[in-house]
Amino acid sequence: MLAQSTQKDTHIQQAELLTQVGRKQLNQGQAAEALDSWQQATKIYHQIKDAEGVSGSLINQNFALQKLGLHSQACEKLVEALKLNNWNCNPTLLELTEYEKSQLIAAIHQLKLTPISLLGLQSMGQVLRLVGKLNESELVLEETLLFGKQTSSEKVSDILLSLGNTKQSIYQRARDEYKWVEEPVFRETIIDSILQKAEESLKTYQLLVDRTSSPQGIKLQAQLNRLNLLLDFNEWLTDKPQLKDAHTKVSQQIQPLANLILQNPSAFSQLSPEQSIQAQLKFANILSRIQNESLQSAAIQYATSALKTAKHINNKLLESKSLGALGKLNTEESQTYFKKALSLAQSINDVDLLYEWQQQLGNLYQKQGKTEAAIQAYGATIDSITQIRGNLLSSNLDAQFFFYEKVEPVYRNYMRLLAESPSPNLELIRQTYEQLQVAELEDYLKCGKLDLVALNKLQNLDDTPAIIHIIDLKDRIEVIVQSPGDSPHHHSVDSKLVRTHVNTLLEILQDEKLVYTKQHIITSHYQVLYKELIAPLKRYLPDSGTLIFILDKSFQSLPMNLLHDGKDYLVKRYSFSETLGSRVRTPKSLRQDQMKAFIAALSIPSPSLTDSNAPPGAEALPQAKQEAEDVRKLTNSSLILLDKEFTSSNFGQRISEENFPIVHISTHGQFSSKLIRTGFLAYDRQINIREFDSLLRNKTQASPDIIELLVLSACQTAKGNKRSALGIAGVAVQAGARSTVATLWLVEASSTVELMEEFYKGLRKGLIKAEALRQAQLALMKNPKYAHPYYWAPFLIVGSWL
Repeated sequence: MLAQSTQKDTHIQQAELLTQVGRKQLNQGQAAEALDSWQQATKIYHQIKDAEGVSGSLINQNFALQKLGLHSQACEKLVEALKLNNWNCNPTLLELTEYEKSQLIAAIHQLKLTPISLLGLQSMGQVLRLVGKLNESELVLEETLLFGKQTSSEKVSDILLSLGNTKQSIYQRARDEYKWVEEPVFRETIIDSILQKAEESLKTYQLLVDRTSSPQGIKLQAQLNRLNLLLDFNEWLTDKPQLKDAHTKVSQQIQPLANLILQNPSAFSQLSPEQSIQAQLKFANILSRIQNESLQSAAIQYATSALKTAKHINNKLLESKSLGALGKLNTEESQTYFKKALSLAQSINDVDLLYEWQQQLGNLYQKQGKTEAAIQAYGATIDSITQIRGNLLSSNLDAQFFFYEKVEPVYRNYMRLLAESPSPNLELIRQTYEQLQVAELEDYLKCGKLDLVALNKLQNLDDTPAIIHIIDLKDRIEVIVQSPGDSPHHHSVDSKLVRTHVNTLLEILQDEKLVYTKQHIITSHYQVLYKELIAPLKRYLPDSGTLIFILDKSFQSLPMNLLHDGKDYLVKRYSFSETLGSRVRTPKSLRQDQMKAFIAALSIPSPSLTDSNAPPGAEALPQAKQEAEDVRKLTNSSLILLDKEFTSSNFGQRISEENFPIVHISTHGQFSSKLIRTGFLAYDRQINIREFDSLLRNKTQASPDIIELLVLSACQTAKGNKRSALGIAGVAVQAGARSTVATLWLVEASSTVELMEEFYKGLRKGLIKAEALRQAQLALMKNPKYAHPYYWAPFLIVGSWL
């Protein structure tokens, strides 16, 4: 017994030593080494059956995984530590139901209250924020705060800090959404959310600061976060006269809070060296944004102090960050600082920092007129982004606000510089544009890298198309045309010549009164677009066949089949298709033995019409029943889910039971810049894009055959939303469909029935999909009742044209 006790004591000492070593390693920026130490400690605690030791070391592993950016894995460690076995760490679009909230609260209340469980819950709240589960994070932290107060825990200040950060993230998410939404009703709702969460976050931070028992270091972190939020909130309020009072109230708090922090420099020494450096760099960045000259020198002093400490503790990562911060602050020596920061980042192989300093050098060289150096720097930046893109877009919430602020400008600046060259490298511009569009969709879907094939790598295809890129480079529009067997040709046009026409067309085409708009008004704008964008390259296009358009987002909500050369619509000569950045699933034509369809249609009033994510004003589509019956007659061995049979659960079950090369969905749907609003209505509720993806993944596991053709015949893009057309590409990619037929606006149902009948007749005859759609559109145009573009123009094919 004595020997066993001595052996156990030895194991405990080993585990405790490994725990201490791990803490030291983490403080020195050696997260991977710390993780290894804590994994060894966990094994020892398992061997001696020390449950509390296991939980504590698993929580420690979570800290290391967070530092490594592996937030989902960190979450899983906490689930294991807290024994929340039914908890799912994967990001989700769905809001928690009241039942799910009660279940989560019950699971938390079942925990035995100890310092370790309290630390684990606080960490869980933090990690849930980082994986984008903001509502769950808020709920967990609010419950944890109640526990902390009950036990008079010293952790209350830490919990308040985490809760303030989550509320700030919810504010940031709403603010980010506001950029893309122009529908007045949605805008008002988002504004309310922004105001509410900013106020809640500011109050939470202040509550922490006002607590006499709060440690000085944590008070400082709350003050810095509060000041950062005040600055951000103030910037957002600046151009909103209707919120003048709120703007005045916020702006008056900024300078006094900055002064308060400046008056207490000793607070920085109350943090660990690593935290102190991070805090000083954050404060330096904040001070640089306040319009006060005296604060600029203070910002440099704090960044210099951070650099000194980073060198002292030999933390290369923080040393690189400090040098980069000085590069941003000290304009005269920026280049020197950025180069040193870059060199350090290379020495520790930190791709995230490599990207940041390469971009800063690119921006600097561009301002200095050093075009070749800027091109090289931006090219290197894009290489780094390509390496880290999967991590950027999968779990880190901050990265979800990152794409349009930091990533996209790099691609666009790079393309702009390449295009301005006397003999531009068109292939490199196309490749960069292709990478940007794929990265943009990955950002939209919050997924890893997509499995798509570049068009220029496809060989031996029937009916090889001409490809037209339209790239928006802010002050100019770049058009690149490549026809079969020819080299690419390009044309640049001043964006002022087309921008007004594009914006006017978007207003016209998204107006509910579109059907009453005179055709010549629509045609006149499209004639200008043709004249400026297509006509200069007309000689490089075939006389007929298929045109593949790869469109920048400012053009994606415009149907290209409306282009008019002054004599007639181009759809009279060409079939059209759109792809994602020159990338598609390998194009294949639809064989006659693949004319087997899964058909889902909703023709009667249903509970889903009042779903919070249903398209505004959605009503029953009585003709959907006839459309479904027509499709069934023109396909083989098809299955129909109609009306009350078309529930979300039935849809999921039946679509996974057997292989259907064609999936035809005739129900209200919406493509939006917001993922949760992108989807279609079943009888009981909306099925959003992520759920659709999940259902089809289940189907793929049962049968490897992909969907050859997905038809969404009654969908629409969200009005006034600059990114909404991304939803079409998003649905197509998430479905894994080779080809997707969708609509840019909701069309009068009887004309859609006729168009779909003609489309499937064309497929029956063996026409390729793009040509079958063109023939169906021409059939509608010949009918005086449906000749107006409102009826035939919104239908488009995304993906394979064959």
